[in-house]
Amino acid sequence: MGLSGGLDSVALLALLCRARTHRPGLAVSAVHVHHGLSPNADAWAEHCRALCAALRVPLRLERVSLVVSGGDSLEAVARTARYQVYRRSAAGVVALAHHLDDQAETVLLQLLRGGGPRALAAMPALRRLDAAGPWLWRPLLGLRRLQLEAWVQAEGLSWVEDESNRDERWRRNLLRQRLLPQLEAALPDYRRHLARSAGLLADAAAVLDEVAAQDLAACRLGDGLSLAAWRGLSEPRQRQVLLAWLRVLEWPAPEPEALAEFQRQALQAGADSCPRLALASGLLYRYRDGVHALPALATPAAVPLAALDPAAECLVEGWGGVLSWAWRPRGLPAALLAQGLLLCPRQGGERLASAVGRKPVKNFLQEAGIAPPLRERWPLLCDAGGRLLALPGVAVDADLAAGPGWWPCWRPLPASSG
Repeated sequence: MGLSGGLDSVALLALLCRARTHRPGLAVSAVHVHHGLSPNADAWAEHCRALCAALRVPLRLERVSLVVSGGDSLEAVARTARYQVYRRSAAGVVALAHHLDDQAETVLLQLLRGGGPRALAAMPALRRLDAAGPWLWRPLLGLRRLQLEAWVQAEGLSWVEDESNRDERWRRNLLRQRLLPQLEAALPDYRRHLARSAGLLADAAAVLDEVAAQDLAACRLGDGLSLAAWRGLSEPRQRQVLLAWLRVLEWPAPEPEALAEFQRQALQAGADSCPRLALASGLLYRYRDGVHALPALATPAAVPLAALDPAAECLVEGWGGVLSWAWRPRGLPAALLAQGLLLCPRQGGERLASAVGRKPVKNFLQEAGIAPPLRERWPLLCDAGGRLLALPGVAVDADLAAGPGWWPCWRPLPASSG
């Protein structure tokens, strides 16, 4: 279980130890994540050690370093670090001490952030952390904090107080200390009402997910989506398909306004236009008859290719693609491949010999129907001296390909195998 040393986690640990006396086969262990954010962090860790020693519970202490980048909150970064620790757990189930007050606060916070059904469903009592990870179990969601405090005091246990819980710059603390006491005075049962709404919204979100998964399967075309199939859905279902696809890709969802604008452009733009939705993890774009996803990659650098075996595929690190070879009536001579080649990024202005003279590389790519986002990072195949030999998968130098030879092929890797 996750043990912070605060009241909630101390209550959960003691309850699990009580359950252990009735079920001797129940193995209870704890993990304390040391964020290093508070001057009292070492004291909290020591308190957890002493508590676990008294209760005969093995304790694992994990120290994490937090790096907050643009757009992230310290709270979110710390939470992510904790869950990464939980993912490394050897236990099949990780118990967390969230309770009814936490659930009510989470529903209100998500409502204030403009969250949809999935967000307003708040915290489930049981879910998988991820496909291969442990289960997350929250057995205290039906209990109020006051109930836990009374029980812990009756057991003679102590807990630590996080001084940051008094900092009203955090929205949760502002709700807890200023707004919720007034709400409770007028509506004493607000916690259970909000928890009930969260349960109803969890059902609604599950139905949306089922429909979206079915629609996504019906719209899939290769590594992307069929524009015709996607267009045939209602506008809300179109958006749900895109969100379901992003979840499969494990990309964060965009703001609703940005998603709606991409949807509008994707449906209304001309066939050769290329509307785009830029995300931190990659790019969604619509081109011709499909909607596609391109993972975010750093600007590629020139990569030397040693003597090539045309019978083998070559995954080119940093380029997000696979280079392979096919024997064609017109291709590059084997002796040229044996000398070693370069895979180079476009600089602009490159030309390649064709049957009717030298043509700009961009014309070859346009005529081949390569989408603009892919054109921008399509590789050039050059010899060791930098001479352009081919556009893999598109064209080879007509002066070199005078007879049968090897044709270079290029396959960009999809954003996800899902």
